[in-house]
Amino acid sequence: MYLIITRSFPPELGGMQSLMWGLAREMSKNFMIKVFADYQENHKNFDNKINFSIERVGGIKFLRKIRKAQLINEFLKENKVRGIIADHWKSLELIKSNQKKYCLIHGKEINHSKGSLLNKRVNKVLNGVEKVIANSKFTQNLAIDKGIDPKKIVVINPGVDSVKELNKKSLEKVESLLKVKNPRLITISRLDKRKNHEKIIMSLRNLKQKYPNIVYICVGYGNEEENIKNLVKELDLSSQVMFFKDISDDLKNALISKSHIFVMPSIVHKTSVEGFGIAYIEAAQYGLASLGGKDGGAADAIEHDKTGLICDGNNLDEIYSSLDLMINNKKYLEFGKNAKDRSVNFEWSKIFNKYKQILN
Repeated sequence: MYLIITRSFPPELGGMQSLMWGLAREMSKNFMIKVFADYQENHKNFDNKINFSIERVGGIKFLRKIRKAQLINEFLKENKVRGIIADHWKSLELIKSNQKKYCLIHGKEINHSKGSLLNKRVNKVLNGVEKVIANSKFTQNLAIDKGIDPKKIVVINPGVDSVKELNKKSLEKVESLLKVKNPRLITISRLDKRKNHEKIIMSLRNLKQKYPNIVYICVGYGNEEENIKNLVKELDLSSQVMFFKDISDDLKNALISKSHIFVMPSIVHKTSVEGFGIAYIEAAQYGLASLGGKDGGAADAIEHDKTGLICDGNNLDEIYSSLDLMINNKKYLEFGKNAKDRSVNFEWSKIFNKYKQILN
């Protein structure tokens, strides 16, 4: 039996939640597993449909961490466990066991000043595990720079599910909404500083002069929503920007499939960094080229000048010229085809083989 300890799990939505769900689901096909996850409202409906054991732990954050560790330590005393897989170093900090431990790292959560108290805590946990699983080469290099033993680190990119058949009603709705709008840019992410929506919109002001029917589809919500919407009004781009949030997967997938370029030239904001960017791969599955930022792990998800472009997200001119290059002469079609062909390498059926190699 393997234990999976996670702070991020469905029915809550998000990239980390999708990652841990995919990993748990694939592991359950190969091993007996038990998941310890955080309590969420409406989790019972989700939990009743899965075919492995899951235990939810509630309470305020700090006490929840202690309570979860107590439950796990008790379980480990009473059960034979082959290994423990965690989605965060904090999930292992209070676990007292000699069983092999594996910890996933993503970028932001290990990005603390070298020598700081947090950095020392991170290193103590991660240097004590069997393997540290980095989501990209960027995150691997970041971990080494912060003091993690390079011999312990293996890079395994996050996996994606195979593309589902598109819903006809959702496709018809999207076609009706977009009509003659062309070219079509799209971002699906949280609305926060790191995702760099502001500079995308600022570049749109210039792109509008050359491509008057251009549209930017912005899907998501977050603490920058009001600022982003105010910028759109300020730059008189209300006809070029469409906002969506709390939409169904069917509508989201239809929007992606009818778009041309996925745009997320991420930047580093304080300690927050894009460790990989699963959204680039999800867009590639529908044949979209991508524009990513050089700060972070986008280079693992985007093959520069083949499946998209990587630019300096802090440089407005680079964002504009990169988008113009892909739109002009429809270069995005070639990149999109390449991206779709490459995306199969990230399907869970292939990604999980890498996990099996380190677990067996």
